[in-house]
Amino acid sequence: MAAQLSAAYHLSSPLSLPRLRASSAPTPSRFSVIACASSSSSSGSSPSSAAEEERPVHLVPSYSPSLNSFLAVAAGLTPAILDDQQAWAVEGQFGILEGRSFALVHPIVMGGLLIYTLWAGYLGWQWRRVRTIQDEINVLKKDVKPAEEGAPPSPVESKIQELTEERKKLLKGGYRDRHFNAGSILLAFGVLEAVGGCVNTWFRTGKLFPGPHLFAGAGITVLWALAASLVPAMQKGNETARSLHIALNTVNVLLFLWQVPTGWDIVLKVLQFTSWP
Repeated sequence: MAAQLSAAYHLSSPLSLPRLRASSAPTPSRFSVIACASSSSSSGSSPSSAAEEERPVHLVPSYSPSLNSFLAVAAGLTPAILDDQQAWAVEGQFGILEGRSFALVHPIVMGGLLIYTLWAGYLGWQWRRVRTIQDEINVLKKDVKPAEEGAPPSPVESKIQELTEERKKLLKGGYRDRHFNAGSILLAFGVLEAVGGCVNTWFRTGKLFPGPHLFAGAGITVLWALAASLVPAMQKGNETARSLHIALNTVNVLLFLWQVPTGWDIVLKVLQFTSWP
């Protein structure tokens, strides 16, 4: 960097510019007429020599000394700036962001999100159970036959009573709101950390590594978004949207589990090639 600054200053100095003689012919304000003297001429040459009379005259842009200095310094600094930018991701310029501490945030968070995904699925299944139980009760009520006074309840009536009690317990669990909140948290932190993992890889290495882990992570992120996009239709009672929501999240969980071995391999490489903090 110091050598490039010195070169830029030397180029911008008026003393480093060649002494050129301008003709007195009128020229536009933006240009100066420069007479290019022959390299073989010397102080003892005759002014009336044929070589000097046939000197070519060229128009070159005329800049102020301050502009010349600015252009020269900019030309000298540009390679240095570009070199530094290319080295930012691999030369420790980001400090702790390139270290082991920040690199381990992604696998820890994603491991927690995997467990949280299973929990969110359980909450969603319980809420679905609340709705399906009511459908079962409605079907059974159609099969109930009038019974004599004082007669014991029929098996169908006993089943209805059992399902009714189960549904009451499920309603007390508040599974609908809990599943909705869990899904929102999963979507927010999942997308955030999916992007964060890619950024952290770039911090440490200066590039990304296309492969099974990266592509699986991208697929999981897309499945999260697609499943969340079905919520408005599900709230209107669309059974197709509900079934598709379950299918997308099932594929998501399977892809998440499949991604664990490749993620573990990356963690081992992080431990091998990084240092604390």
